Amino acid sequence: MNKKHDLNVRVNEEIDAPKLRVVDEDGQMLGIMSPQEAMRIALDQGIDLIEIAPKAEPPVCKIIDLGKYRYEQQKREKLQKKNQHQQQLKEIRFKAATDTHDFDFKTRHAREFLLDGDKVKASVFFRGREIVHSALGIEMLKRFVAALADVSKLDQEIKMEGNNCTVILTPEKKVPTTGAAPTAAKN
Repeated sequence: MNKKHDLNVRVNEEIDAPKLRVVDEDGQMLGIMSPQEAMRIALDQGIDLIEIAPKAEPPVCKIIDLGKYRYEQQKREKLQKKNQHQQQLKEIRFKAATDTHDFDFKTRHAREFLLDGDKVKASVFFRGREIVHSALGIEMLKRFVAALADVSKLDQEIKMEGNNCTVILTPEKKVPTTGAAPTAAKN
């Protein structure tokens, strides 16, 4: 049973706690016993004794094949990585003369991005002499921020950058939605 392992767990003779809580391959509790007794059971089955919860009192050990344990750990890590969401910065661009329908359409898209957990950068681009009316762009971005205030918070204030006026919104912390509003209990 002495196999090389690259996991950060203690295996077989490496386990030095005076008492262990032992679990079998199927997750059934075998009870609290000495490491020698647990090793004997593991050797009888031809598999390893692996410490899976060293900080528990007493430490929890599982009787399982080291290769199978390593495979399960890799599978679990891969699933966790897959379920992680990398926050991206999505950009919504307006022109100084953007109409209300286009504004509403782009605001709906920004809302979807924010609900998906992504940041949104909104910018108003001024062409030529439109820069003289930069106040219109700033007002448009203020409306944009106000329209999304329920699902976002300001990450970067509205500011001018050359021919652009920009603002960055970040999503609010996700609140778990249960689908139905809580109702008061009737007596």
